[in-house]
Amino acid sequence: MAPTHRSFARDFTRRRLLTIGAASAGAVLAGSTAASASGKSWPAVIPLPDGFRPEGIAIGGGPYAYLGSLGDGSIYRADLRTGQGGIISTGPGTPSVGVKLDDRGRLFVAGRGFGARVVDVRSGEIIASYVLTTATPSFANDVFLTPRAVWFTDSYQPALYALPLGRHGGLPDADEVVTITLKGDWSQVPGEVVNANGITRTPDGSALLVVQSGVGALHRVDPRTGVTTLVDLGDAAPLTNGDGLLLLGRTLYVVQNRQNAIDVFTLAPDGTSGVLRRRITDPAFDVPTTVAAYKDRLYLPNARFTTTPTPTTTYDVIAVAR
Repeated sequence: MAPTHRSFARDFTRRRLLTIGAASAGAVLAGSTAASASGKSWPAVIPLPDGFRPEGIAIGGGPYAYLGSLGDGSIYRADLRTGQGGIISTGPGTPSVGVKLDDRGRLFVAGRGFGARVVDVRSGEIIASYVLTTATPSFANDVFLTPRAVWFTDSYQPALYALPLGRHGGLPDADEVVTITLKGDWSQVPGEVVNANGITRTPDGSALLVVQSGVGALHRVDPRTGVTTLVDLGDAAPLTNGDGLLLLGRTLYVVQNRQNAIDVFTLAPDGTSGVLRRRITDPAFDVPTTVAAYKDRLYLPNARFTTTPTPTTTYDVIAVAR
């Protein structure tokens, strides 16, 4: 039987779904590695195949980045030590947007208007697919993993979708998708406008954080009710074109794609407020969308949204110091 909203809320209360677990610990542990193993001699630019059109990036406990193609949905694996890589999963012909990797070698992929899928990065096989909603228009944009659920944002609908995970990370059946409607401070901009985009959790694991791109706002979301409250970011400028989010400890990295920048905040433990610490920019940025960490570096794919994509358009991943 598909889980109801109420039973899912009870499970959240009992199990503390947002508390960090093995699925998301790799990036944090890797990020705290001693400087002697920082990989500073590794390449700062990692080339991707011509015409690849990257958007999402995921890095696990090892020195490999996984990227999805907005074109045909293929998955590319890059070795952070050498900058070399290759396609490990040929796409189904539909986009791959946000991606996240768990500690079982499963890559969870947001598929824009085509729901979500799960790719085994060892075999390249698509091991599960999900219709997240029948509402139109729909745009499954980004993904976040917790020990008990996989969360997806929808940029065109005021909703989050959760795939509840079973024992030992078991994948749910196709009819077990849970929809959480966003309310409270959330004000949806109608039409095909990017609303909900990047997603992560609060430092204490009590709620989700979602950036609303079009209005530049960061929301704290109660995953039991969908009620959102605006995060007080003080005098920081709006997070215009806010895209990927990365939380390491109490430090939140917010990618602002067309600004070619990452704003760095220190958050309150419950995520209700934050203080802007600095802005990271780099001349090599060309509309970076999302961010992942390994050791003392951040890795961002250049989506190049201001460049008309062609089969010969070049793309890459840029590494910058945290």
